[in-house]
Amino acid sequence: MSVSVLDMSVSLDGYIAGPNDKPGNPGGDGFIRLHDWGLTPEGEFRRSGPAGELLGEVGAAGAVLAGRRTAEQVDHWGGDHNGQGIPIFVPSHRPPDPSVANYPLVTYVTDGIASAMAQAKAAAGDRNVHVIGAYTAQRAIEAGVLDELQIHQIPVLFGGGRRLFDVLSSRVELEIVRVIDTPEATHIRYRIRR
Repeated sequence: MSVSVLDMSVSLDGYIAGPNDKPGNPGGDGFIRLHDWGLTPEGEFRRSGPAGELLGEVGAAGAVLAGRRTAEQVDHWGGDHNGQGIPIFVPSHRPPDPSVANYPLVTYVTDGIASAMAQAKAAAGDRNVHVIGAYTAQRAIEAGVLDELQIHQIPVLFGGGRRLFDVLSSRVELEIVRVIDTPEATHIRYRIRR
C-alpha cells in the first residue's frame, strides 16, 4: 500500500525557502544551504551514507504530489522529476499553463487535494508518494491524506523566507518513526496520528 510522505529540508526557525523566493530564484536567497546535506562538494546527489540512503528513499517513490507554486518555479522539472520517469500530480483550482501539455507525466488535478492524493497513490502502486510544497502539505494534513513527514532539520537560522507550517487549522499530533543525526542535518521521520 502506498504511503504519502512529505519530504522537506527546513531551517531551525522553520523556513523551507529564503527571502526573495520567486520564479527565476526558486527557493530564494541562500536556498541551497538547506540542501547541502544531500550534495557532494561537486554538487551531485550523495549516493552513500545516511544522505544517500535518504535520497534513495525519495528516488524510490512511485509518484510525486507537488504544489503548483513549487512545480511552476522549476518548470515542472522539465516534465520528469529528477529523471525518475514517474507521474507528477499538481493540485490546483486553475488549469495549467498550456506549456504543461509538453509534459505527459504531469497531471493537474482541479477537484481537490484528496482527489490529487488518491490519483497519486493509485499511480504509485505499492511505492510511496513523494509530497513537496508547504501549502500543499498543509492542505493534505487538513484533509487527512498525508501519512508521514520526513523533515531534514538544518542547523541554520534563516530569519525570513517561506515557512513550512505557516498556517494549520488545528493541532496535529505526530509520532517519531526514525531519527538520523548527522553533522549536516538531523533527519526526523514522523507518522501523523489519526
